This record gives sequence, C-alpha cells and structure tokens, in this order.
Amino acid sequence: QVQLVESGGGSVQAGGFLRLSCLASGYTTSSGCMGWFRQAPGKEREGVAAIDSDGRKLYADSVKGRFTISKDNAKNTLNLQMNSLDPEDTAMYYCAARNTRVCSLSPAAYSYWGQGTQVTSSS
Repeated sequence: QVQLVESGGGSVQAGGFLRLSCLASGYTTSSGCMGWFRQAPGKEREGVAAIDSDGRKLYADSVKGRFTISKDNAKNTLNLQMNSLDPEDTAMYYCAARNTRVCSLSPAAYSYWGQGTQVTSSS
C-alpha cells in the first residue's frame, strides 16, 4: 500500500520561505514521476512541479525561479523548496506519485496522493 506523508507547511510573511517534504512508503521515489500540487479555496487543483526518475524537472510558470523540486532517493523523500513566497501561493499543497517514468503537471495523471499540508503566505 502506497502512503505519501507531507510535512513542512506553515505560515510565513510574503517574501519568506518554506521547505516541504514528502515521505513515501510502499513506493520507491527513484522508480517513477513524483510531483507537488496545490489547491486554494474555490480553485481547481493545479500542478506546481514534478520530477521524473532521471531527475528531469517540470515547473508551473507561476513558480519558476522561486521553487525547486528535488528527491532524496536514499531517504525515499520528495522535497519542495519554496522561496520568495507570495500571498498567491497560499494553498493546500499535496505530494503525488505515479508509476510511469514520464512526468506531467496534470493532477489526473497521478495515482497516489498524500493528505496535504497547508501553506499560508500573508502580506
């Protein structure tokens, strides 16, 4: 059974930073594509960043240059470093995984999901 558990969310002032982590069990982070998604109240879930089994990365235009996705395969963990946070980044952030090697920022492409961690950036 695959379990993804996020941590690291919190409240920061605009311009601040946070680092999210996602610990995977029942799933090997080196084997497929993993990603971070977010959903703000009243909005659809959207892709933020994804990384494939070879380390290639995808980013949403809104976070390019501010967010960095990475994996620590030894710890079976996915990370998201978020810098220069903006109030528009406020949302529930979810970790997700899929068994295929090719990545996508479409939520529909992912089979496994964590419970989410709240990120709030205030001005």
